Amino acid sequence: MDPYGNRAAGYYLADDCDLNDLAAFTARALHPSDVEYASEIQKNIPIYDVGTLRPDLADADRRRALMSEWAHVLLNSAGVLVLKNAYPETSALDDATGVYEEIIAAEKAVSGGGADHFAAAGKNDRVWNSLQKLCEASPQTFIDYFSNPAIDAVCEAWLGPGYQMTAQVNLVYPGGAAQLAHRDYHLGFQTADVSAAYPIHVHDLSPVLTLQGAIAHCDMPLESGPTKLLPFSQLYRPGYAAWRRDDFRAHFEEHYVQLPLEKGDAVFFNPALLHAAGANVSQDIHRLVNLLQVSSAFGRAMETVDRLKMCRTLYPHIRDARRKGELPDARLAALIATIAEGYSFPTNLDRDPPVDGLAPETQQALMLRAVQEDWTDNDFHTALDAQEARRKG
Repeated sequence: MDPYGNRAAGYYLADDCDLNDLAAFTARALHPSDVEYASEIQKNIPIYDVGTLRPDLADADRRRALMSEWAHVLLNSAGVLVLKNAYPETSALDDATGVYEEIIAAEKAVSGGGADHFAAAGKNDRVWNSLQKLCEASPQTFIDYFSNPAIDAVCEAWLGPGYQMTAQVNLVYPGGAAQLAHRDYHLGFQTADVSAAYPIHVHDLSPVLTLQGAIAHCDMPLESGPTKLLPFSQLYRPGYAAWRRDDFRAHFEEHYVQLPLEKGDAVFFNPALLHAAGANVSQDIHRLVNLLQVSSAFGRAMETVDRLKMCRTLYPHIRDARRKGELPDARLAALIATIAEGYSFPTNLDRDPPVDGLAPETQQALMLRAVQEDWTDNDFHTALDAQEARRKG
């Protein structure tokens, strides 16, 4: 059993986590011999000059060797890397920035600004699903932007072929506050209680299902608040249980590093790496980054199931059985787990923003609430349809 796990249950518990263990990992130093293809190391972060790596990216064997190094860095080493000059010609970024600014203005005119995972509405601007929105608004810009062999190689290095690209633009204005240290999607977007319900091996699995990236659309000196990073922190396996603890966050604030980025640079990191957006203390820099959240092709079920139809069909029978005392809590939970969708994602975050946390209400949670509160069929169907419309609209 893992030394940080609950030996009886096989779960990571926040109270069992020891800050000294994290500190031992984050005290490590990255050595040049560990990153053969890197042009330099800054603050324990390897920097890869894409301009000099183009011949390697064009050769199948050298590309595989480079990707193997990147995978090692993300999994077993620093946990973060920078692609310098990922876009040597930045005209595609400028064109995309113009499109994103138009989208932001149009969406604010309609809704006044959307919710964010970590910042209150109005403190910054988000473009949810910037991938599809750029595609529909300017197909040629999309082609110029995403036909990038270096971006493709780092995504494949971590996730393998068939990865699924998503993206969200984040625009932070002068005065924008820093985030608190955290881990990211999947388990990082769950509440502490939900995260603790997943066994140890799922905590180990979660980081290899997603790659986090950010493409700089403008020069980002330190005063603009580039991402704060704690190299090697992804090596601390119970981190999804520990990152909300005050002592772990204090350690992050004492030891994080930041690197300035230039327009056209990109940073990629393991989602288990402790990180946080920095404060924009500049006077006039509008910090615009396109946040890439790239998912494994393996995050799919085997069969297509119409869970919406199943919920509608079974709800009156479940409600009646509950009224008769035939479905105590344990049986009810087991039943609903087989019927309804138990995960908040994927969804349309414009219409279905996070509620009281980092993730919207699940179909399972809605159905359980309806049964427990004894809703009518019509009330349940109305709420279910509205939820489905938000997710797909």
